[in-house]
Amino acid sequence: MLELCLPDRKNAPKSKYPLGHQEELFPTTTAAIDVETILRHLEGRWKLVILFHLFGGKVQRFSDLEKLVTGISQKMLAQQLRQLEADGIVMRTVHHQVPPKVDYRLTEWGQMLCPALDALLLWAERRDDFAQAASSVRAPRRSA
Repeated sequence: MLELCLPDRKNAPKSKYPLGHQEELFPTTTAAIDVETILRHLEGRWKLVILFHLFGGKVQRFSDLEKLVTGISQKMLAQQLRQLEADGIVMRTVHHQVPPKVDYRLTEWGQMLCPALDALLLWAERRDDFAQAASSVRAPRRSA
């Protein structure tokens, strides 16, 4: 099992939607609207992959992310990082030097997404053909 998060799970925030009790506490429409809002922050083919490479307090330069996120163009990477920054999930740091250096890290709020991605991976692992399905979507490495 792949775990992306730092080991400190006891301090994880509690959900206002405890499992099995959503309908009792909140109307279904409220939860659906909240899910739509969340998905708007994370939609797109690349955002979760970018986040994966920043979890655990990792700091990555743009060029490093470009190498790590196989198949993404520079334009798309820049666009996705700008959106994640605008949404408060990623922090961009510009180091004023020659040559210019820019790096990216998750904000505290962005790092809180890690348990959710862990849960998605656990959910996917329960599918018998997950490994086969996962290998079929991996793009071949781009040549530099």
